[in-house]
Amino acid sequence: MPRWKALPEELDPQVREFAGQLRRLVDRSGLSVAALADATGYSKTSWERYLNGRLLPPQRAVVALAEATGAHPAHLTTLWELAERAWSRDEMRQDVTMEAISVAQARAALGWDADQAEPPAKSARFTKATKTAPAPGTTQMPSVPQQRRTDSPSAADFPEWAAAAAPSPAAPTAQSPARRIRRGRTLMIAAGAAGVALLGGAAFLLFNPGTDTAKKTAASRPAAAPSAKQVLPAGVRCTGAGCVGKDPEAMGCGGAHAITPSRGRAGRAVIEVRYSKVCHTAWARISRAAPGDQATLSAGGHSATAQAERDGAAYTPMVEVTGDPAKVAACGTTVAGVKGCSRPVPATPAGAPAPSTGAAVR
Repeated sequence: MPRWKALPEELDPQVREFAGQLRRLVDRSGLSVAALADATGYSKTSWERYLNGRLLPPQRAVVALAEATGAHPAHLTTLWELAERAWSRDEMRQDVTMEAISVAQARAALGWDADQAEPPAKSARFTKATKTAPAPGTTQMPSVPQQRRTDSPSAADFPEWAAAAAPSPAAPTAQSPARRIRRGRTLMIAAGAAGVALLGGAAFLLFNPGTDTAKKTAASRPAAAPSAKQVLPAGVRCTGAGCVGKDPEAMGCGGAHAITPSRGRAGRAVIEVRYSKVCHTAWARISRAAPGDQATLSAGGHSATAQAERDGAAYTPMVEVTGDPAKVAACGTTVAGVKGCSRPVPATPAGAPAPSTGAAVR
C-alpha cells in the first residue's frame, strides 16, 4: 500500500476531498505510482504531484485513472469539476494578494503617505450642499441636475425639495379622455372578435356533429407501431448511427461501457480500438505518442482520424459498428513516418477482450 504524504493545510476542502478520493482509488486497485504512470501514460512525477495535492490533474488524466482502477469516469469527473473551480478561486485570490503587495511596495518606494489621502466623501458632499442651498429670504427653486450623481444632495437633506418637486395632479388629466376612448375601442374590438369566434364554433358543431367523421378518420389512420426505442443506461446519450462523428466521452459511450478488442503500436505510440456495446460504436485512440502522431479508424463506410496533442494522447470521433468489433482495426502514423495497426487482443477467461492498460483518454 502506498504511503501518502500529508496534504497541504492550505488546500481548499473540495480539492482535498478530490485528492483523497484519488488516493483511495489507487490504494484499492493495488497499483503503485509507477504502475499507475505506465497504465495511464502520465509520468510518475506528475502523479506524485497530483496525489499529493501540489497540482490539479487534467481531466484526461482523471479519466485514465478511472479506467485503470475500474472506477466510474462520470462520477470522478464530477468531483474533478468541483475541485477545478475551487483551484481557480484559490489562484485568483493569490493573484489579488500579490497585486496588493506590489502596490504597497510601489507606494512605499515612491514615499506615498497615507495621511495625504483625499478628503472623505462626506466633506465633499457638505461643500456641494452649501453651494446649491437657496439664499436666505428667497424662494428660488433648486436646479435639477442633468445627471444623477451619488454624491449630490437628496430630498432627505433638504425636505423642501421633495415638496417642490411633487408632480402636478393636473398633468395626467389632459390625456385621460383620449385614453378612455382608446380603451373603450379596444374593449369593443375584443368583445366583437370573441363573439364571432363563439358563433363560428356553434355553427360548426351544429352542422358537423363530428361523430361519424371522427370514427372514419380514426379508422383510416394506420395503427401506430409499438415503440422499439432502446432504453439506454444513465449517462449514455446516443446509439448506433446517432453516434457517428460524435465524441465518445461526451456521449457517455466510454469508460465502463467500452472495451479494447484490438491494440497495436506505431513506433512508441500505442494504437487501440475502443468498442462500446451499449452504443454499438468504435473509435481509435492513441497514447504515449509524440505531438503530431495520428490514429485512423474505418468501419461501416465511415472513417475518423485523431492527432496526438502535447500530452501525447488523442481519440477519434465514433463510427458505427454492426459486426464483430474484433475485425475493426485502427492504424497509426508517427511524425517520423512509422506506421502500425492494431491486432485483436486475446480474450480473457470471461470471454471479453482485456481492458486497456495504456490509454490516457477514452
